[in-house]
Amino acid sequence: MQLSKLPLSTFKEVPAEAEVISHQLMLRSGMIRRLAAGLFTWMPLGLRVLRKIEQVVREEMDLIGALEVSMPAIQPAELWRETGRWDQYGSLLLRMNDRHDREFCFGPTHEEVMTDIARRELQSYRQLPVTWYQIQTKFRDEIRPRFGVMRAREFVMKDAYSFHLDQASLDKTYNDMADAYTRIFTRLGLTFRSVEADSGEIGGSASREFHVLAESGEDAIAYCDGDDFAVNLELAPAPQPATPRAVPSQPMAVAETPGAKSIDQVCESLDVPPEQCLKTLLVEGAGEELVALVLRGDHELNSLKAERLPAVATPLELASAERIQAALGMPAGFIGPVGLGISVHVDHAAGASADFVCGANQADQHLTGVNWGRDLPEPETVDLRNVVPGDSSPGGGGAITIARGIEVGHIFQLGEKYSRAMGATVLNQEGKEQTLLMGCYGIGVSRIVAAAIEQNHDDDGIVWPEPVSPFQVILVALNTGKSDQVGTTADALYRDLEGMNIEVLYDNRVARAGVKFADADLLGIPHRLTIGERGLGKGVVEYRYRRTGESREIALDSILDFITDTLAQPAA
Repeated sequence: MQLSKLPLSTFKEVPAEAEVISHQLMLRSGMIRRLAAGLFTWMPLGLRVLRKIEQVVREEMDLIGALEVSMPAIQPAELWRETGRWDQYGSLLLRMNDRHDREFCFGPTHEEVMTDIARRELQSYRQLPVTWYQIQTKFRDEIRPRFGVMRAREFVMKDAYSFHLDQASLDKTYNDMADAYTRIFTRLGLTFRSVEADSGEIGGSASREFHVLAESGEDAIAYCDGDDFAVNLELAPAPQPATPRAVPSQPMAVAETPGAKSIDQVCESLDVPPEQCLKTLLVEGAGEELVALVLRGDHELNSLKAERLPAVATPLELASAERIQAALGMPAGFIGPVGLGISVHVDHAAGASADFVCGANQADQHLTGVNWGRDLPEPETVDLRNVVPGDSSPGGGGAITIARGIEVGHIFQLGEKYSRAMGATVLNQEGKEQTLLMGCYGIGVSRIVAAAIEQNHDDDGIVWPEPVSPFQVILVALNTGKSDQVGTTADALYRDLEGMNIEVLYDNRVARAGVKFADADLLGIPHRLTIGERGLGKGVVEYRYRRTGESREIALDSILDFITDTLAQPAA
């Protein structure tokens, strides 16, 4: 493609509405253009990246025997009412009526439609297992769409659905799909982790997420490379302390702490580290009483773990200061477990603390030198906290690392959740009707584009992983208006590269060298060839590798062999 024939507009300035780097760079490089909130037009360069990702996904789906279909984006309300999701899905569902006043929605996902296909098309166990998939535009009416295509209202998704007669068959397809996802993200040149996850609104039992690691990720994941342990942070089990609790060495005493309601304020007031303090969080109980959750001051409460306690109300709700005062006659901010008089649940690490500091249940006072078994009952501890870097992996492979991740894929075992609600059955080997088991498997195709940029960029622009770059090579011709030889040589090299099926973007615009180099860096194409009058005088072409910035001169008569060999090498 010749840049002179592409109406490409690039910008130096960061667009005001772009909050994350991928949104900024996709707008600056002309990959996308905003139509309305959460709605984007994919321009030629952006669409090339999107199509490359789609192709890798399609090849890996076909490899495991999944069958491609194309389902309508608009779905009738009656299917969603069969599963109860017409009301459950809430405001994310874009609803509409046709001219006959029949209700429809713009599909955010296709479980109902696919289950309807299955109950119509599948009659016998001999037709199982079967997996159908599509790559299609979805719509979710986000309240506040943000981060560009990362959280857009309209997006491209690969969704696949499998149907089975028994759990063993579902397990096999689920594992095959996990392997396929691993190959997809590896082929795309991304650093990622596969993690155990919560099934969320989709429902079902087993669930696994795939995250591209990036500092801007919305999710925190805990992993250990030593034993392949990786889970969403909210599901990571915290280890019990490896060493026995220290013997008490201090008497319990009251300390004046005026206005010190937070852990940081208490630490500053009493000159103690946060791990020596215990914080007591009061939450609404399953009954009418409040429930106390006790953690170390340097640890954070894990809401999912807390909600698993029978005594705790779901969803988790922290008690307000007014509620605490009315129920216990105590001031919020100075609550502690000593003599509290309600149900107390203590985290493992908090239960291993000795000579600790905690609230005194009196305004502007804390207790120091507090010890379990002496000043208050010995606790039966539970896991209440988020893991932290350095915690030991449950697999025994070493220390846990915490990283931010962008979710780009999610696979579920749905079981009978949708098939039973919609009456999707087949005749089994005994000739009896049996409800189908189901799995679903999603990949955010358009989100991968943004995730790849979040993981691969520098101060000058995008640094594409080679498998998803819109072009393999950018050919830059300098000062063609002043040198016929430069233009003639560059034109010939462009034709030769295209003839060798190398994807090349030819910058033959009439523009300054600085503009061309800045755009080349912004666009992030891995390999740059520059032809200029000075280089031709020496019979060389300048080659520059975008990822490292390394430059070198290559003889003009060997440049085709060089670039062919370079493209054949594994990406650095």
